[in-house]
Amino acid sequence: MSNTNFTPRVFSGIQPSGDLHLGNYLGAIQGFVRMQAQDIQTVYCMVDMHAITVWQDPADLRHSTRELAAGFIASGISPEKSILINQSQVPEHAQLAWVFNCVARMGWMGRMTQWKDKAGKNAEKASLGLFAYPALMAADILVYHATHVPVGEDQKQHLELTRDIAAKFNHDYGVDFFPITEPVIEGAATRVMSLRDGSKKMSKSDPSDASRINMTDDADTIAKKIRKAKTDPDALPSEAAGLEGRPEARNLVNIYAALNEQSVDAVLAEVGGQQFGTFKPKLAELAVAKMAPISTEMARLMADTAEIDRILAKGAEQAREITAPILKRTYEIIGMVG
Repeated sequence: MSNTNFTPRVFSGIQPSGDLHLGNYLGAIQGFVRMQAQDIQTVYCMVDMHAITVWQDPADLRHSTRELAAGFIASGISPEKSILINQSQVPEHAQLAWVFNCVARMGWMGRMTQWKDKAGKNAEKASLGLFAYPALMAADILVYHATHVPVGEDQKQHLELTRDIAAKFNHDYGVDFFPITEPVIEGAATRVMSLRDGSKKMSKSDPSDASRINMTDDADTIAKKIRKAKTDPDALPSEAAGLEGRPEARNLVNIYAALNEQSVDAVLAEVGGQQFGTFKPKLAELAVAKMAPISTEMARLMADTAEIDRILAKGAEQAREITAPILKRTYEIIGMVG
């Protein structure tokens, strides 16, 4: 089945789990902004219904959802160019997810690596939502008839499940109704590592705040964290092969390359032979130039969350113009009346 009879549309979402950092920006949000500039409709979502698969403090969830929206907007995702939504405000996501719960098979869900990782030995105590959430993820995508989804390596398996659910639904009902969504894996998505340990991913759960650059950090904080980032005593190499076995050096070069939208080789052609005492101030200057305006705008938006709420309410209205007819048609195909 081809996707030629579907309007090209991109969907992607991020969980509002608090403490957005440079890894979120370079790994996902920067790519969302680039995609918005192409001639294709883009829908970006704060997936708060996924967040509650594990218990969330209600006040924290509310704050994190608005902060994620502020991060999207401050990074350049424009409500004029993209549909920006909070998942729970568009009820068709959950309604289609129930249909997909009835299409997906238990075996498919049980094989999901993230389920095994997150539930671990305590699978009996994990929520049903944590087990079933790939069906909700499939609904998030297919309720828009999204043809393309930017994904990281860790989500590829869930997108394959989305394709399986679409194919099974189409086959079971003899229709070509849901597109077989294509993954968009852009270049080497930057894996941003800890500033204190280049072998670990940058993470909000690291007890050391110095290990990460938060999207809410001001210019002085960003510069200070980069100056103090762990390095090694050797000069920078002139080509990427020279970064082998040098995790901290590789991380800082990767960050520079991603922030400047250059290849690692292009960066090393410029800075090869330099010591970190010369390179770090350059990286700090670049990071401040790129990230400080984002944190300033996020602070402005979070000071008056009514603006964020208005943007999300408008996004939900725009989204439902797409999702309501698709859900209605789904119900008709199944034989539900209404």
